[in-house]
Amino acid sequence: MISKLKSISLSNWILIGMILGFLVGLFLNFFVSDHFIKNIILIDNVFYLGGTLFIKLMKMLVVPLVFCSIVVGAASISDIRKIGTIGGRTILIYLITTALAVTIALGLGALIQPGAGLNMVASADVANVTLNQTMTDTILNMVPDNPFSSLASGDMLPVIIFGLLIGIILAKLKEEVSVVTRFFEQTNHIMMELTSLVMKFAPIGVFCLMAKTFAGLGFEGLLPLGKYIICVLIGLAIQAFIVYPSLLVAFTRLNPIRFFKKFVSVMFFAFSSSTSNATIPINMEKVSEMGVSPEISSFTIPLGATINMDGTAIMQGCAVMFAAQAYGMDLTMAGLLTVIFTAVMASIGTAGVPSVGLVTLTMVFNSVGLPVEAIGIIFGIDHILDMFRTAVNVTGDAICTIIVSFQNKAFDVDVFNGKKAAKTIGIDYE
Repeated sequence: MISKLKSISLSNWILIGMILGFLVGLFLNFFVSDHFIKNIILIDNVFYLGGTLFIKLMKMLVVPLVFCSIVVGAASISDIRKIGTIGGRTILIYLITTALAVTIALGLGALIQPGAGLNMVASADVANVTLNQTMTDTILNMVPDNPFSSLASGDMLPVIIFGLLIGIILAKLKEEVSVVTRFFEQTNHIMMELTSLVMKFAPIGVFCLMAKTFAGLGFEGLLPLGKYIICVLIGLAIQAFIVYPSLLVAFTRLNPIRFFKKFVSVMFFAFSSSTSNATIPINMEKVSEMGVSPEISSFTIPLGATINMDGTAIMQGCAVMFAAQAYGMDLTMAGLLTVIFTAVMASIGTAGVPSVGLVTLTMVFNSVGLPVEAIGIIFGIDHILDMFRTAVNVTGDAICTIIVSFQNKAFDVDVFNGKKAAKTIGIDYE
């Protein structure tokens, strides 16, 4: 019995925690009338303690994790100087598609209104909300007066800018500062391990957050959660089947239907594994079979698994609108632009492993002052959405790779069209 319980994956435990929390919350809402047991003991103490403790653990991770990840990510782009325009084009396309993804998500969120009807205003902590900034204030606030103060207070935009600058300087100085670079790489590894440790408590945290939420909301909370799922899935579908094919046709004139026929096996692999990193070998092999030069794919695919997180950006955009509507907050244009910028930067600091996007989502929420407690409501169903997100992420990596290869005259159109055999790179990904 114990061995069977140990064999259950963390993602499934989180899903179990969500379902149990939902059922316990509904039971308390409809069948427990004793105020002392229901509110004072359970909701205001046990569930509040468990849920809030988990949220605080997530908050604890955000600043050091994102700062170190962005420093390491920027420092690792030193190879661009060797590759020249290939690196510049690759990163530019990745950042543009991510910006488009989060913009689409924000638009869908405004249209579908996933958080409408989930009245969380009474529990909102809005002490530090600054949604009425002008665009000028937003730009000026990106540059920290004191970076250590920004790190201490969790002011994410200055932290991101400071991290990018540090990473760029480390990339420029290379061997002169190799000790410092290794320090950040090792610290980033420590933070990823700490993230894995904190995530082990996610099922308990999700259970408490769901029980506390639905004990007060009842069935009324189900509709917004369903609308949130629909919002994310529509955004992912638009990105995968409209944005990407449009870019492929615009830059290469290749047939996107032929691409998807060849690439569908990689999408299923990514869907089942929920990790972009694990899909790197099969992705490189597949684009090579389509006619991409291995010299190009060996750079663009691993880079994309690190910085190209369009699916995650869509989830973050939908989650922002969900939380803003649930807590009755109006995001100004400056706030929306801040979300776009922060989500794009968060994609650089998001590792290609399952569900880590939820940790950086805390950073996006903090950038516009949204209560991170809303993350607990969507946490339980994230694994299912994460599978779809990963499939979209690796599709974006492949499309970008084909475009860059085509523009640099390192793409064999005859191979893509099936007129001659491909020279594959022979990676064993079984």
